[in-house]
Amino acid sequence: MAINFNLNDLQAFRTVAELSSFRKAADALHVSQPAFSRRIEKLEEALGVRLLERTTRKVSLTAVGRDFDRKVQQLLDDLDNTLLGIRGVAGTRMGEVTIACVPSTVYYYLSQVVSRYHERYPKIRVKVFDAGANEVLAAVARSEADFGLNFIGSQEPDIEFKPLLEERFVAACRRDHALAKKRKVSWAELGQHDFISVSKSSGNRLLLDQALAGLPGRPQAIYEAQHVTTMLGLVEAGLGVAAVPSLAMPGADHPLLVSVPLVDPIVTRKVGLIRRKGRSLSPAAQQLYDFFAEMKGKRATAARRAPA
Repeated sequence: MAINFNLNDLQAFRTVAELSSFRKAADALHVSQPAFSRRIEKLEEALGVRLLERTTRKVSLTAVGRDFDRKVQQLLDDLDNTLLGIRGVAGTRMGEVTIACVPSTVYYYLSQVVSRYHERYPKIRVKVFDAGANEVLAAVARSEADFGLNFIGSQEPDIEFKPLLEERFVAACRRDHALAKKRKVSWAELGQHDFISVSKSSGNRLLLDQALAGLPGRPQAIYEAQHVTTMLGLVEAGLGVAAVPSLAMPGADHPLLVSVPLVDPIVTRKVGLIRRKGRSLSPAAQQLYDFFAEMKGKRATAARRAPA
C-alpha cells in the first residue's frame, strides 16, 4: 500500500482522539479547522477506513480507530525515543505521560514524585488515572496507561511488578478521639468504635478480609465508602475510625487527623510499579518511572517510622 499520509496527519489524529473535538485539536496544533479536517480526511482515505465518528456535538473513535490509536501512540513514542537519543535534549522534552494509581497513594506519595518531575521537565503533561486496584491493573494491561502504581499485579504473567515499599495498615482517627493518644491499637480495640470501611469491591478490603479472617472482635463497618480518601473525609468529619494504608495518611502536622499503628496482627501491603512486559516506555514515561525508583528509599523509611 502506498503511504499517502505523513507524520503531521498522524499527530492530528492522535490529538483529536485525545481531545474529542476538531476545534480543540486544531487549536492545539495551531492550524485552521479546515486544514485540520483535511489531514484527517487524507489519513482515512489513505487507509481506506473510517477512524472517527463525527456528529455536530462530539467526535469519537470507531472500533478500528481505537485500535489504530494505540498503535499510533506507540509509533510516536518510539519515534520520540529515537529523536531524543540522537539530539540529547532531555531538558527540553515535550510530551505526555499517563500513570494509573490507587487513590491511597496520590496525596502524600505520588504528588511528591510528580512535583519533583515537573520541576525538571515542566513541558511534559502528566495525566493521573486514579481508580481501584483492579482498574489500575486493567489500564496498564490494555496500554491505556504507560505504567501504574499498585499493590496487586505481581502474580500477573504479562505484568512486571517492581516493589517500591512495604507499608502497614494504621488506625485513622481524629486528634480528639480516645484512640489518638495510644502508641498502638489492636484490631479488637478498633472494633469497639464506630468503624468506617471500604466496600467489598476494593482491593484493600479483600486484603484485610484475608488477613483478619477468623479474628475475634474484628471491626464491623457502620459506614462504607468506595475509596480510602473518602473514608478519611468521613473520619475527619467525626463519623468514626478507619483502617488505612500508612501512605494514605497526612503528616504528623495535620490539624485534625492522626494515625496509630495497628497490631494483633500487623497487616501490611507491598506497593510497586507495574508495567506491561515487553513494552518499552516513551522517554518521558521512563523518566517518571525512574523518579519513583529514586524516591523509593525516602518514602519507605518514612512509612516505617511509626512505632510498633
